[in-house]
Amino acid sequence: MNNHIVVTKFGGTSVADATQFSKIKEIVRENPERRFIVVSAPGKRFPGDRKVTDLLLACYKKAEAREDFSADLDKVRARFQEILDGLQIDFPLEEELKSLEKSLAEAPEKDYTASRGEYLTAKIMAKYLGFTFVDPAWCICFDQDGQLDMAMTSRTVRASLLPLKRAVIAGFYGADMTGRIHTFERGGSDITGSLAACATEADLYENWTDVCGLYAADPRIVDHPETVSHMSYRELRTLSYMGASVLHSDAVLSASEMEIPINIRNTNKPEDPGTVIMRHLPSGVEKNPVTGVSGRKGMSVIQIEKVMVSDGSGFSALMLDILKTRALPFEYCLTGIDSITLVIRNDLLEPCKEDLLEEIRTTLNPNFIGLRDKLSLIAVTGEKATEVSDANVKVLERLTEEDIEIVTINQGAGKLNLLIGVPEDRYEDAIRAIYDCRQTLAKKSH
Repeated sequence: MNNHIVVTKFGGTSVADATQFSKIKEIVRENPERRFIVVSAPGKRFPGDRKVTDLLLACYKKAEAREDFSADLDKVRARFQEILDGLQIDFPLEEELKSLEKSLAEAPEKDYTASRGEYLTAKIMAKYLGFTFVDPAWCICFDQDGQLDMAMTSRTVRASLLPLKRAVIAGFYGADMTGRIHTFERGGSDITGSLAACATEADLYENWTDVCGLYAADPRIVDHPETVSHMSYRELRTLSYMGASVLHSDAVLSASEMEIPINIRNTNKPEDPGTVIMRHLPSGVEKNPVTGVSGRKGMSVIQIEKVMVSDGSGFSALMLDILKTRALPFEYCLTGIDSITLVIRNDLLEPCKEDLLEEIRTTLNPNFIGLRDKLSLIAVTGEKATEVSDANVKVLERLTEEDIEIVTINQGAGKLNLLIGVPEDRYEDAIRAIYDCRQTLAKKSH
C-alpha cells in the first residue's frame, strides 16, 4: 500500500443529498491516498432549506421545554431517508433515530443531539464507501468541562485510524471520560479533520466545500474576486478570524504546527486545484503583494490618553486588568507613548459600556477618554509585501482617495498585516477600494 496519507474532509453542502454522496465516492476513488474521510452533517440543498444540525437543535429546544419535537425529528428522518433511497443502501435508520428520540424524551442533551447529524452521515458514508466507521466519541477526547484534551486526542486518534486501511470519522464532536458527548463550535468538523491529519502525520489535509478555494475578497461585496492559489497559514488564520468563512481558524493552527499543507477544494468542481495553504510558497509561484482582504462589522474603539503611559508606571497593565476582571475580550490593543487604543465588539461592550468607562476614569484618571462605535475592522494580509515595500502605503492612499475615514490602524512588523478601522457605513466601499488596489499592485509586481 502507498504510505502517503491524505485526510479528506467534506462539508455540509458536500453531503447534502445522495447526488453529493456520489460525487464524494468518485473523488475518493480518484486518489487511493485519500484513506481517512471526515464528514459534516448534511447542509442546505437549496436556498431556504434547513441544515440537519439546525433541525436537531430545534428538536432539542422543544424537548427541553417539554414540547412536541416529532415534526422536526420527522424532517431529520426524511433528510436521511432521502439520501438512503438515492444511494439504494440498507441502513438501520429507525433504530438509530429511536435512540435519539429516547434521549430527547427522557434527558435531552444539547451536544449529543447536535452531534447526531455527523454521526449518522459518517455511518452512512462508511457503508456507502465500504470503509470502516470511526466514532469520534472513541478518540476525540474532552475533559468534563468541555475542553479538548489535545495530547490524549492525538494519541487516541492515531491509535484508532492508523491500523485501518480506510475509515470515515464523524466531525464536530468527541466525548469525555464518562462518555458524555461534547461538540466544537459550529464549523468544528474542520477541526476534526485537522486533528486527524496531525495525528496520522498526513501528507495533505483536503477540505472539500462548495467554493473553488479562498477568495481574495468577499464575493458578496466584490464582483468575481480572484481565487488565491497559494496562501500561508498565518494569512489564512488572519483572514478566517476576520470573517473569511471557508475554513475554521482553529483548524489552521493545528495543521500549521505540523506543517501539513491544506488544500481547499470544490466538491462540485473536483478538477479545480483550489487554494493550497502551506508554510512556504513553492518556487516559481507568483504571488500578489496583497493576498486578501476581509473584515467584520460591529466594532467600537475606546481611546485613553494620559501623558507618558509607557513610562513603566503600569498604566497599560491596569487597563488590561480592568478588562480581564470583567471577562471582556478585545480584538486588539495598541499602546502609544501617551495613549492606549482598544477595539472591542459592540455587542460585548454595550451591556457594560457606562460602567467600564467610569471604572477607567476612577482607576486610571486619564487626561482624555473617548468612545467611537459603529465601526468595522478590516484585515489586509500579504506575506510578499516585504518585496513591495509601498504596498501598505498604497492601500492607505487608496482609502484616502475614496474619502474613507481611517479611524484606527495597526500594522504588523515587517510583512503586510494591516488592521484598519473604518466607519461601518463605508465598510463595503473600503473592501472594494482595497481589492482594487490589490489588483493594481499585482500588475505592477508582475
